[in-house]
Amino acid sequence: MRIGDLSQKPTTVLGESNQLIAKFTESDIPFYRQLGRTNLKVSCLGLGGGGSISSEDTLYAFEQGINYFFYSSDLHHFLYRSMADALRKLCGRGSSVREKVVLATVTYIKNPEIVLSALFDQFQELGIDYIDVLHWGWVGENDHSALNNCLQLSPDIRGASSVYQRTIERVFGVSERLKKMGAVRYVGASFHDLNLAHQWLNSPLLDVVMVRHNVAHRSAQHQAFNCLNVADPQRPGIVTFKSTGSHTGSLWEVPPSLPSNCWRPNVPDLYRYSLSQNSVDVCLMGLQRREEIDAAIAGVQRGKLTPGEIEYLNFYGDLHRDRIKIGDIPPEKLIYR
Repeated sequence: MRIGDLSQKPTTVLGESNQLIAKFTESDIPFYRQLGRTNLKVSCLGLGGGGSISSEDTLYAFEQGINYFFYSSDLHHFLYRSMADALRKLCGRGSSVREKVVLATVTYIKNPEIVLSALFDQFQELGIDYIDVLHWGWVGENDHSALNNCLQLSPDIRGASSVYQRTIERVFGVSERLKKMGAVRYVGASFHDLNLAHQWLNSPLLDVVMVRHNVAHRSAQHQAFNCLNVADPQRPGIVTFKSTGSHTGSLWEVPPSLPSNCWRPNVPDLYRYSLSQNSVDVCLMGLQRREEIDAAIAGVQRGKLTPGEIEYLNFYGDLHRDRIKIGDIPPEKLIYR
């Protein structure tokens, strides 16, 4: 079925039953999982607006089962705004499917005095009752003090009966959902510095950790993912971004030195690489069109990569960064397809 006016009639797009879950073939990458210690049930693939995806195709992603959406209102907004109408339909006041969506937003203004203004912008633009995860964005190596100051606000920002909820209610009006959830349910941070991510990994002030990870940039594996016990109910949720991009270019573009008959990973393979790692809950995608959504879903349904495939992609990523030469790779480690 196609999503129409979600504020006017109920829909079963994400299923009051297990109909949608049943459509996914069983694999060792469960399509839905809990996001760390939060009580949010999320799809393993998330959709952000960095690829300037349309609202129509954003709704299509939801129809196909993706329920984690990432939105920016104060950086690259000219890209993200093309999905805003879809998020208003899915998450706005009156939406009959709001509880089936996980809305993650971000502010890149790392100043405790500014957070209320950032929330006002997001509530106004999307017409929402609450945000599931509010991220502090682009946390770099010089942001330790700023992040510490921002995260001290976590008890005042998240959950029901918070200081910020009462302020939002005065401006936007009281609703049952806002009273129940609070203005912000959980707090996250998007790290561009993995040393800082490691330091904050087990903080009770931080519910979701978002880090760059791909075949060419693998430091998150030992500085974040492998520091966590995937079975620990109190671990933070982990979201990855930049799965397909590197400073040296797009990772689906083949390194010139790779033999022509060697495996050339496609974009869904790169998502599977992140989702094959320990403790990764969501791989965030910046797509442009619905065909990419279909390909990504079909890809993860193939399951995790084998140890041999992961090792090969590690070499592939190192070739991208000119960290090794093709002659340095043992021939038996190459995969031919």
